[in-house]
Formats: sequence, C-alpha cells, structure tokens
Amino acid sequence: MKKFSIVVAGGGSTFTPGIILMLLDNLEKFPIRKIIFYDNDKERQDIVADACEIILKEKAPEIEFLATTDPKTAFTDIDFVMAHIRVGKYAMREKDEKIPLKHGVVGQETCGPGGVAYGMRSIGPVIELVDYMEKYSPDAWMLNYSNPAAIVAEATRKLRPDSKILNICDMPIGIEVRMAQILGLESRKDMEIKYFGLNHFGWWTDIRDKEGNDLMPKLKEHVKKHGYVPDAKVEGQHVEASWNDTFAKAKDVYMLDQKTLPNTYLKYYLFSDEVVEHSNPDYTRANEVMDGREKFIFGECKKIKESGTAKNTEFEIDEHASYIVDLARAISYNTKERMLLIVPNNGAIINFDPTAMVEIPCIVGSQGPEPLVVGSIPQFQKGMMEQQVSVEKLVVEAWAENSYEKLWQAITLSKTVPSARVAKLILDDLIEANKEYWPELK
Repeated sequence: MKKFSIVVAGGGSTFTPGIILMLLDNLEKFPIRKIIFYDNDKERQDIVADACEIILKEKAPEIEFLATTDPKTAFTDIDFVMAHIRVGKYAMREKDEKIPLKHGVVGQETCGPGGVAYGMRSIGPVIELVDYMEKYSPDAWMLNYSNPAAIVAEATRKLRPDSKILNICDMPIGIEVRMAQILGLESRKDMEIKYFGLNHFGWWTDIRDKEGNDLMPKLKEHVKKHGYVPDAKVEGQHVEASWNDTFAKAKDVYMLDQKTLPNTYLKYYLFSDEVVEHSNPDYTRANEVMDGREKFIFGECKKIKESGTAKNTEFEIDEHASYIVDLARAISYNTKERMLLIVPNNGAIINFDPTAMVEIPCIVGSQGPEPLVVGSIPQFQKGMMEQQVSVEKLVVEAWAENSYEKLWQAITLSKTVPSARVAKLILDDLIEANKEYWPELK
C-alpha cells in the first residue's frame, strides 16, 4: 500500500498537534511516510514541531519528520498540502474583531468586516502556497481549510482556476457531531445529509439515517427548544462559553425558516444588533483563544520538549479534522465518498450565480469533487446568499485590482454593516491596522 507524504502549511498553528494525533490515529486507513511542517514563523513553528517530533518518535518512528521555512524543501516530493494558515496570527484577529465593534458592528473573524480584513491578508499567501505546490510537486493536491474559507475559495477560483485545490470547512462537521449526539447516534457518519449555501452561511434541507428514515422532525423539535446544545456534555473543540451561546442561538435562527436547519454563523447576519450588544469590545473571541487554547497548546508543547516524552500529554485527537483524512483517502483511493465542499456552483443550484463558490455535497474521487445537484433554492436564502457572495467577489476583485472603492463596496454590502458611512470608517481603520499585510489600495 502506498504511503503518503504530507506538508502541513501553518506548522505553528494551535490546531497542528491535534491534527497530527488525528493522522496517527488513522494510519491504517491512510499510511504516511513523511510529514513536513512549513511556516514563515520559525520560532513559533519550532515550539510545535519539537513537541510533534517527540509524539511521532513515540507513536510512529518510521515516519520521516522535518520542520522548515524553506518552500523548496517543504513542497518537494509531497502528495498533499494540508493548509491552515492564519496570516497575522491572533494579534491581527483581535483587530479584526475590535475595530468593527468600535463602530457598533459585529466583530468576528470570518463574518462582516473582520472576515473581509482577514480575507485580504490571506489571499496572497494562499496563492503563494498553491504556486509552491505546483512548482515543486505538480501532482499534489491542496486540502485548504484556511479561513475565511469563502473569500479564499473565491480567490483560488478566480486567480488559480486550474489548480488542484479543495476548499473545506469543519464547522458543518462540528454541528453534525452535535446533531448525531442529539439523535443518539454513534457518529455523524450515520447520517446522510443534504445541504446548500456558502461557507459559514448555509442550511440543511434533509437528514436521514442509513435506512432512509427522516431525522429532521426529531432534530427540529430539539433545535426549536435548545438550539444545537445536546443533553450530554460535549467534549473537545468549540466548547467555550461563547461557542455555547452560538450553538444555543440556533433556535432563534431556525425560526426564520422552519423547513431547514441553519448553520450557526447565520446569527451574525440575522441578529447582528444582539451580537454587538452582548459583545465586550475590550475582550473578544481572540482574547479568549489567546488566554485559553493558545496558552494551553504552547504550554503543553514546551512541557513535552522539556520532559522528552509525550506519554502524559493532555493533547487530544482533533476529531473534527478526521474529514481531512476522509478527503485525502477519497482522492488517493477513489472512494467516491460524499462530502461537503466549497466548489464553483456551475448549475448545481439552478437559480444562483454559476460562478459563485457554494458549499454543497459532492462525490469525491481521484479526479476531485463532483458536485451534486441541489435544484432551486427558496427566495429568502437566495437573497441573502446573493448579497453575501457579492461581498466575497468584491473583496477578491479589490485585492487583485488594489481597489479602495471595491473594498468599500464589499464592506457596505455586508448585512452586518448599517451604512456606507460606517463602512468607510471601519475600512479606513482596517487599512491602518493592516499596512504590512494588505496590498496598497488606490
């Protein structure tokens, strides 16, 4: 059986150790010969890499391991790029959140102006990774789960249309894990789903078990009362207080269209005034992460290095990331597995822009994704999606054309922003904060 070579782009990420543990847990399904970490921040990456090297030596000493900041070394002789980069790290995420809040607008890393700012920082570096891959390993595939996935996916569609890149997101996975718990199922894989939308902006239309029984009525009954909060305690990612509030809020979002079940991120668009009202402009989600996950991950990495063993580590396998293995397997072994991906619409949603990057179920094999036909979508969702996809397209155009006007238009169009005046105030503050990351706008 072929063993695969992987580069993790964003080796210094707080999510990397959990992903490594997940890969090790799946070696029987997806054998690995080499793992390379690549990051432009050597110091940060080294902390994570030193710990992961010890984990690998203890659990799978046969796997070759290397951490580097050199693109040629990283991208030569690889089968897959697993990309989860965060340009500007959490310090810039904090600004993405706090600058809009200063103007009374939702501060969130992928929604509204914060998502626009993060997108403008991410486009160039993601394209750079695609180019490295194509230069040094032209047969490789990129599995990209860098946020904001919607803007990044539109950028790769527009700027690198022929590249072997799959844009994916773990948020629907996280919600489906909770759905399975609510239903008393062992795994989300016991469900077959129909879903449509944009990234962080979608709706489930049908959920059945493997026998074809409709699970929507039971789920709706629960969501109507409790949102996506199961009766039992949820372990792992997305368990902090702010996340719990988000999962609970799904009950209000659901009431707007009771034929479907919503993605949790819709709360930022449909209840933006409430979100702002309940936000602390001095302590946002970025601060929660820096004081929580970031501190824990880096503390744990240093502990492993100092003790020389990972035997007592508190790191947990990132189960959410298991879809990455499923995706890599589908490509490698032509499994034809059904998965949610962000792909060009191309008529899958009949009454929607064919060039929009939509998040829909696809059958994945060695040639990449084959989108499944969704059909026509209701007016309510269509209207919201048209507005949001215009935001995403304008951001990419603004980046490609260095256009101040188009970026102002993008922020003005966001449903989270009340007026063009407020959009301009936010934009000017974001330009100042992102000087070293954005192209100069004219």
